[in-house]
Amino acid sequence: MNSKDHVKGEILRCGFVPVIRVADSQVAVRVAEAIRDGGAPLLEITMTVPGALDVIKQIARSLGDKVLVGAGTVLDSETARHAILAGAEFIISPTLDIETIQLCRRYGKIVMPGALTPSEILQAWEQGADFVKVFPADALGGPSYIRAVKAPLPQVDLVPTGGVDFNTAADFIRAGASAVGVGSGLIDKKIVVAEDWEQLSQKTKEFIQVIAAARKGADKH
Repeated sequence: MNSKDHVKGEILRCGFVPVIRVADSQVAVRVAEAIRDGGAPLLEITMTVPGALDVIKQIARSLGDKVLVGAGTVLDSETARHAILAGAEFIISPTLDIETIQLCRRYGKIVMPGALTPSEILQAWEQGADFVKVFPADALGGPSYIRAVKAPLPQVDLVPTGGVDFNTAADFIRAGASAVGVGSGLIDKKIVVAEDWEQLSQKTKEFIQVIAAARKGADKH
């Protein structure tokens, strides 16, 4: 059982949330292991993965002392509750659902609803979101949009997701993102098909380095 402060701290420290969205439950477990071996302290299993709740339960049981597992693509509070009971330490949604935020607060879990416009972002924050997932992050100008939103809303921890990869992650961090969500930009289909878990671990290490370097650069300005 991890405290909410610990989970939030790990998300902020790592600076990125690996998003696992694959078509096979056992492959999802192997991807999770490779990401953990690469040094990422947390990861997200989307509810679109077949048997997602069982995958979360399995990872929480086998890797729970090494990695924080969260549930993604959570659309309602009932799904959020099932995910938490399965072992999810944080809940991420592509949309803003107030009941899901309330349930996560009731259970003492980190919640990251999705929003895009400044009005949605502020509403999510005022309702008690710990982070706001800006999705799709590449829809309205990418990093420049994050910078524009942070100007009037500096208190909101933004996590852009969608269109984030090795080429754009640093720009999002420098623009003011607290962390980034990364799916296909990290978990390449070719790597999954080839089951090249060593390469996935290496890519994870490199992503952590990219985030750290971007933060150092941002601190100098």
